[in-house]
Amino acid sequence: MVGTRRERYREETKDEAKRIALEQLAELGVGGISVNAIAKRMGVTGPALYRYFKNRDDLLTELIRDAWSDLADTVEAGATSSRSRPPRERVHGFGQAFREWALAQPHRYLLLFGTPLPGYHAPQDTIALAHRTTSAFISVLADVYADRPAAELSTLDGQLAAWTRSRGEGDLHPAVPLTALRAFTRLHGVLSLEVSGQFGPMGFDPALLYRAELESLIGVSDPGPD
Repeated sequence: MVGTRRERYREETKDEAKRIALEQLAELGVGGISVNAIAKRMGVTGPALYRYFKNRDDLLTELIRDAWSDLADTVEAGATSSRSRPPRERVHGFGQAFREWALAQPHRYLLLFGTPLPGYHAPQDTIALAHRTTSAFISVLADVYADRPAAELSTLDGQLAAWTRSRGEGDLHPAVPLTALRAFTRLHGVLSLEVSGQFGPMGFDPALLYRAELESLIGVSDPGPD
């Protein structure tokens, strides 16, 4: 449904401000986002732009929501389209989609997973948006472990099972939540170092390390293509 002229103008103004904010983010990092500088670029006053964003944190939250939604859309589409493929291939497909998203827009990746901005607290709804990415990976891992026997639950397994149930995931193979958590720490670790250029002096291909981490998560050793 097409909104009123005022509603369309409001959305166009917000979209332009967010586009400029993303340029600031890419050039200067999260600390370089300035509502007043954005207003100047747009040819309006700072107070005028504050009619659309209460403050800089409000603008930052919009960028975070957009980034989480975009990342989730990307990995969910990959998880859905790969349902007919073998589980191990699905894991690699998910991981590849995640890595490609991060490398294509490292400033947005670091906005989500980089050093937190001092004093900023993301609202609760961003947690649900973030879980969409985790949930997509859980759906893939559930296929990986569908036919594997379940070991005795550890204390950590029990805590993670309670967490996934609280997020609406239902009953899962006990290895799935732990593997998802390990993926969060390992894959984000590799990607965070890669997008910030930390591997450059070491002279190896980060894609191979990322692949090795994916293989270790699903318990399969595979050297990959020659």
